[in-house]
Amino acid sequence: MEYSNLGYHYNIREKLPDVLGSFFVFILILYIEFSKLKLVYTMNFFRTLFILILLTSGTVNAQLQIVGTWKTIDDNTGKPRSIVEIYKKGDKLFGKIKQILNEAERNKLCIECKGEGYNKPIEGMVIIKNLQKDGDKYEDGTILDPENGKVYRCKIWVDEDNPNVLNVRGYIAFLYRTQKWLKV
Repeated sequence: MEYSNLGYHYNIREKLPDVLGSFFVFILILYIEFSKLKLVYTMNFFRTLFILILLTSGTVNAQLQIVGTWKTIDDNTGKPRSIVEIYKKGDKLFGKIKQILNEAERNKLCIECKGEGYNKPIEGMVIIKNLQKDGDKYEDGTILDPENGKVYRCKIWVDEDNPNVLNVRGYIAFLYRTQKWLKV
């Protein structure tokens, strides 16, 4: 079969293998490139998913490290004083005195506390309230010192050098005191 166009003669049977061959090569190249592109997108997807899992697990891990029971240490004597349970309620952390370690002080009441805590047993009292997550720390909540009944702004975080140490910082204006509690 021959076609003529402006004086040029084409024999389709002669050109068909070249055209089909070029077409198949073109399709093959598109397929390979698309596969590479698909692979790149797939790898980017899995890389992004992996990074999200790492970030999420780090956040959850930091939170799980703080949630639990901690032994408080007396600032003056350096001896263990109580066991505080830190727990999550909603998206905030709270902490209550689970046990006073000195049996002579177990039935002690918070006579210095104001409001609803006044004259209530210190053992079982919620002393940390409304801490909100901010990176690896929890802050913007309060902590009660049952010894003097004062409420301080509070920030807590797991020690960078030792995950079995919880730094608990109480603030009054720009002054602060940091205690180190030990994981039970």
